[in-house]
Amino acid sequence: MPPLWYVAYGSNMSAARLGCYLTGGRPMGGLRSYPGCRDGRPPRRSAAVLVPGGVYFAGESRAWTGGMAFYDPELPGTAAARAWLLTSEQFADLAAQEMYRSPGADLAGVATAVATGRATLGPGRYETLLRVGTRDGLPMLTFTAPHHAGDVEWNAPAPAYLGMLAAGLREAHGWPVERIVDHLSGLRGVAGRWERTAVADLVATC
Repeated sequence: MPPLWYVAYGSNMSAARLGCYLTGGRPMGGLRSYPGCRDGRPPRRSAAVLVPGGVYFAGESRAWTGGMAFYDPELPGTAAARAWLLTSEQFADLAAQEMYRSPGADLAGVATAVATGRATLGPGRYETLLRVGTRDGLPMLTFTAPHHAGDVEWNAPAPAYLGMLAAGLREAHGWPVERIVDHLSGLRGVAGRWERTAVADLVATC
């Protein structure tokens, strides 16, 4: 398969965080180490993108504690994200690690998601592949939970995890601190659970 754009909307917007999936290692503040991809080369390119829908936090992360970021294309508005140009092999290995599977095999669902817009590989948290657009003639894919934001209880993310999102937004979009704070404070799972001043203090240190 040709290369594709992996659309990251959570901690993988951070280049350092994504690097742990590509070459292996443990991200700063994380509790889990990753084996890495068969092809550990860096992405060919990256781009700041906005995709229809929104991001929310739910469940309990085994890698960070606290809520995990999920994407719901049916939420109103747009989700700020970062698109990474990867090989299909890299995307398959990255997705496998997110799904707590061993990397090293192609994912049949990639071709299905490209062709139909959606592929369900299992009931797990990141086992649903979605096509969210096209860029430079190449498909843009992401993974998320099978449920929607309104189907689950939201859960506040841990500071280290939210800090990775803040760092990724700054790297990708070049937003000033105030805009990052506004964005993160409004996300479901952060709003009403994190004080804005706490978000601002966190973003200022990222």
